[in-house]
Amino acid sequence: MKFYIYIITNKPKGVLYIGLTKDLKRRKYQHKNKIHPTTFSARYNLDKLVYFETFKNEEAARLREKRMKKWNRDWKIELIEKNNPKWKDLYNNL
Repeated sequence: MKFYIYIITNKPKGVLYIGLTKDLKRRKYQHKNKIHPTTFSARYNLDKLVYFETFKNEEAARLREKRMKKWNRDWKIELIEKNNPKWKDLYNNL
């Protein structure tokens, strides 16, 4: 089974959210369609998938997620821009 950590945003260099999931397509659909309307991602209209990583096990994914959540904002932006310089929504590429 694969696990994913991902970063979503509302616009380039906008609000960032880091999450973890087993099903990236389903989770992105939930964010985009505000299935859970009271969540942080729904309140800030975070619906653009701008970065993700794939892991073979949950432990590795959870560790990476925890570390990235402690990063300062500039490091997160640098990671996104290194891999997705135009901040394109990667949802359709899944």
